Amino acid sequence: MSNLTVAIIAPPDYSKDLGKKGTASDITFYNLKKGDATVTFIEPTRYPEKLSSLFYSISLADRVILVVDEINASFGECVLMLQCAGKSAGYLILKNYISPDQIAPLIKGTVLEHYELMEEDMVGIREKLLDMTVKKTHHQKEKTSGGNGVVPIDHYFNVKGVGVVALACMAQGTIKKHDLLKVLPTEKTAQVRSIQKHDDDADTAVAGDRVGLALKNIESEDLDRGYVLTNDPSIKYSNTITGKAQLVKYWPAPLKEGMVLYAGHWMQFLPTRLESVVVESDWRMPILTLYSEKALVYPPGARVALHYLEGGKLRVVGSLILP
Repeated sequence: MSNLTVAIIAPPDYSKDLGKKGTASDITFYNLKKGDATVTFIEPTRYPEKLSSLFYSISLADRVILVVDEINASFGECVLMLQCAGKSAGYLILKNYISPDQIAPLIKGTVLEHYELMEEDMVGIREKLLDMTVKKTHHQKEKTSGGNGVVPIDHYFNVKGVGVVALACMAQGTIKKHDLLKVLPTEKTAQVRSIQKHDDDADTAVAGDRVGLALKNIESEDLDRGYVLTNDPSIKYSNTITGKAQLVKYWPAPLKEGMVLYAGHWMQFLPTRLESVVVESDWRMPILTLYSEKALVYPPGARVALHYLEGGKLRVVGSLILP
């Protein structure tokens, strides 16, 4: 079995005709299953009110479907977010007589420039994505998604008779039943009691899978959204991060020390204080040092999306590459 995770940026409940509704909070999951092929759709339920809802939805997605029914500020913000998150694989569905020529100049030079135009045919969309998942399964069998596992938690709760269960999309690598995993950024560890993928028991999970993990040796109060379960020794966590930034072309002025920027990575959306800004030649490409009270968990070379929630209309700042 293999899973494809697809972010649906569209009017609310758009995915109800694509899959069965699952976990719902500020992000809502819909699940599609046919044989061994599964697709997980994620909608940003609280967007545009909560920018974090949009970021969480696209953060771990393999593909994006952006439904354009109006060219407005939200459309522009979605384009900037997808660009900063580096989401280069996706589809555009154009509605209300919006033509490709109308949006072409708005997405030129962004990741969306290479998105494929798709008809609003729910049956066709389901079949296309299921077929893509089957091909991904064959690829995974050849590659076996080697390496240690990284599991960013998006929801967690207690289940009577089972204990603590964490829900997540596997970010990379492989985990197995009975694996002992670090719970970053804490010093705690947890053991995988069991693994479920779309309600089926499994012995292993690989990158891209949507999983429910029953955990031993950990309490629900020890967890939080954004915590990362991993047996990968290369995964870092720190309260202070420094990297080279790329600001969006619409950002109006150089960043100032003391600003509060929100750092988005995996299922983390953390308030950070800008401690240092070093401009070498171009103020849109500064070296930034950010501090957060809660440590950010990330792999080497991570791409972090930066947001500014006090700036009014423009809330997407740019991206930061960590060493």
